[in-house]
Amino acid sequence: MTDTTRPGKLRAEGAFDLTEWTEVATHDKPGATISRVLIGKTFHGDLDGTSTTEIMTVTTAAGPAAYVGVEHVDGTLDGRTGTFVLQHIAGDDGEPWMRWLIVPTSGTGQLEGLRGEGRIVNQDGHHTYTLDYDLD
Repeated sequence: MTDTTRPGKLRAEGAFDLTEWTEVATHDKPGATISRVLIGKTFHGDLDGTSTTEIMTVTTAAGPAAYVGVEHVDGTLDGRTGTFVLQHIAGDDGEPWMRWLIVPTSGTGQLEGLRGEGRIVNQDGHHTYTLDYDLD
């Protein structure tokens, strides 16, 4: 779908379901717990496909505080099929935020040359996404 507010850019929107959440390691440190988690997802909407993600989370006495991660996506983005990698960064400074960056040069198939960024919104366990991108 074309985003008319950003000439030359495209925007994908939709939702995803978590299909796996496996905590593979947890380290309790002074002031924080750091965990390594494997996640599986199924995407719906302008991006249709599946992904595997590995994240490192930080939890403090105040609750979830941050995470970083890498996600390998295999699917169809606005009718183009291939794979690409997303770099995640997220935090909570009183208002949770989650952002994606498409790793340049990671696109394959019809998604070769894919670049862009996006965000995730988690409202009561329901995850939606927006992904603003260019495709060379």
